[in-house]
Amino acid sequence: MAKAQEPEKASFFTRLKQIGMVFSFTAKRDKAFVPLVATVVLVPLIVVGVLIALGLSWIWAPLGVLLALLGTVIVLNLRSQKAMMKEAEGQPGAAASIIENMRGDWRVSPAIASTTQFDMVHLVIGRPGVILIGEGNVSRVKGLIGQERRRLVKVIGNAELRDYIIGNEEGQIPLAKLRNLLVRLPRTITAKDVNSLDKRLTALSARPQMPRGALPKNMKPPKGQFKAMRGR
Repeated sequence: MAKAQEPEKASFFTRLKQIGMVFSFTAKRDKAFVPLVATVVLVPLIVVGVLIALGLSWIWAPLGVLLALLGTVIVLNLRSQKAMMKEAEGQPGAAASIIENMRGDWRVSPAIASTTQFDMVHLVIGRPGVILIGEGNVSRVKGLIGQERRRLVKVIGNAELRDYIIGNEEGQIPLAKLRNLLVRLPRTITAKDVNSLDKRLTALSARPQMPRGALPKNMKPPKGQFKAMRGR
């Protein structure tokens, strides 16, 4: 299972390049972004400039610059997240990708169940317990979630088991609200329990599954296999 990790520290110039890329990405997809940035930059500069013209000391000039920078950062953060969420909507696996990049200890197994129509269910383990996130056609996803619930409930013990379906219809969770939903869930298990569940479910997923139906004729057991089993 993939464990969400804290991002590595980047150099100052790398960080500036990243901010520039985010700025460009957001500006192309959000028509209100540039006017908002212009507003939060100009308003504090104009206000401080007017106050200085009225007799306020020039010492206050840096305050206007700091307020402009702070406003830009806040607008960039809010509008870029909204643009990224809008871009991700409808993309297979978007929910798993968002959770993998969240802060905190979130163990994500993308598409533990899926269909050829790109319906899928992701498994998430965290302090709130075990969570199933479904994406795709509602009726097919519900079937996949039901199947996984029956499989997981036998091995997760007393851990909470929740499930959600991503979408904009009644009873579904919009992709843009998924992050906040998970962060606000009550913490019902300890970090030690998270590790234990992770190992248990990883072992369950790694266990080979017997194919359903009759064995093909060319799959004959080794000679003496049934005799050995009967003698046990």
